[in-house]
Amino acid sequence: QVQLVESGGGLVQAGGSLRVSCAASGGTRPFSEYAMGWFRQAPGKEREFVAAISGSGRSTDYAGSVKARFTISRDNAKNTVYLQMNMLKPEDTAVYYCAGKRDSTGAYYLVTSGLYDSWGQGTQVTVSS
Repeated sequence: QVQLVESGGGLVQAGGSLRVSCAASGGTRPFSEYAMGWFRQAPGKEREFVAAISGSGRSTDYAGSVKARFTISRDNAKNTVYLQMNMLKPEDTAVYYCAGKRDSTGAYYLVTSGLYDSWGQGTQVTVSS
């Protein structure tokens, strides 16, 4: 497992942009061997998949609701994964969680929350209309 800390959440107007970050520490292997993902949970709703990235960073996937608006990326030298969110909508309001799972190949991403074994505490993103 790896310890994850999210940052960068806040309040933004609809149509605006925000970037959230997730810093990893304490892993026993290089950060490039961890598949990473972003999930979100709005009040009264279940946690849902947002985006995922392979350890190498070469493969990514997005939920249909955020595709073309959000971009997931990572800097393995900084042990950090990012979620750039553009054209934000009020329905994007949620607590955003970072998740990680070791994948020694660095080739795979995971879209199912139950497959991750490391989670951050979450960061609140609020989009006003």
